[in-house]
Amino acid sequence: MTCGASITFDEAVAVLQREAQPLGVETTQLSTAGRRVLAEAVHARIDAPRYSAAAMDGFAVSAAESAGGACRVLGASYPGEPWLGRLKAGEAVRIMTGAAAPAGACRIIPLELVEENSGILSLPQVWPAKSHIRHKGCDIKIGQIMLAAGTLLDPRALLVAAAADVATVQTWRRPIVSVLASGDELVSPGKATELDYTIPDSLSEAILLLSRQYGAKPGSAALVADTRNAILAAAETMMSDCDVLVLIGGASRGDRDFAKAGLRPLGLDVRFSDVAMKPGKPVWYGRIGAKHIIGLPGNPTAALTTARLILAPLLRALEGRDLRSALNWQAMPLKNCPELIATRESFLCGTIEDGSVEILKSQSASSQLMLARANVLVRVPANQPTCAAGSVINALKF
Repeated sequence: MTCGASITFDEAVAVLQREAQPLGVETTQLSTAGRRVLAEAVHARIDAPRYSAAAMDGFAVSAAESAGGACRVLGASYPGEPWLGRLKAGEAVRIMTGAAAPAGACRIIPLELVEENSGILSLPQVWPAKSHIRHKGCDIKIGQIMLAAGTLLDPRALLVAAAADVATVQTWRRPIVSVLASGDELVSPGKATELDYTIPDSLSEAILLLSRQYGAKPGSAALVADTRNAILAAAETMMSDCDVLVLIGGASRGDRDFAKAGLRPLGLDVRFSDVAMKPGKPVWYGRIGAKHIIGLPGNPTAALTTARLILAPLLRALEGRDLRSALNWQAMPLKNCPELIATRESFLCGTIEDGSVEILKSQSASSQLMLARANVLVRVPANQPTCAAGSVINALKF
């Protein structure tokens, strides 16, 4: 399918939803599985607790004891070093939190409720309401599903996986993203002061970082001239070790915009070309076999905006998560009252202040300094009249 006509942003996202399937499954050591997505559920290999255990520091006593009585203290039970006897009437064992409760124990009396003198324990006049014993398997049982497939292994989920006593988990492979920037005027940061009529490539590392934030592994980055042959040669080499190739620049219809043309000899199949959005209308997406190709405009704000809106959800889907998790729009009050009328749907840079969103002034696709302040994108429908301060708009974490 090749499509050269403009589509809406929502239609572009629907294309990505159809095209992006999780990559292959791999076995991952738990020590390196953080921020990965489970391809298979995690089942418990042990009970938790593995044995009935003390929930408080105190003394274990048997059911035969009466409130207000006294017991002989026979020994102590510690985590990993239990007291292995069986409690009988008139006996108690000092016990620490997490230690195995002795056989015959029915409750733990907290330390602060009792007195011990010369090995004799005076019991309280009234039993505590709780037994303070965590019984075997009360939290987790062997074979229980601990984490479902599709779970992101954040710190909480990683703790649960470790509690299941698994050393490895089955995860979706992380997509590898490489970035190819084209532009005769572009040089590596730090070089522009040495060469007239050049500007630093401010986008490549930013796009790789954004990719990493949305689940990808950074691949290679290259900077080439604005020619078909240069783009073709670099792309052919880079595609051998990436799943997603991001082209920066050459996306429009200028005399030297060769991004799509440079890749056609490799079998590029464009799935959408041009999106009715501002900024970033020239953004495009296609496939070369199993590889995903995204073309971003060269203007910095336009490129980073479309990367956040198009590349980020694509990566989420490829890593096994719901694509929509990257597009979590939130309704928020608008602080200022800018002129918002545009013939295309707009995604404007804003900042959150005091619980409301302020749309930054002087929105420009080529702006760079504005991005230092912007932390949200504000979605404004096409032909939207001026919004009054206090009205509700949709904002997305940038």
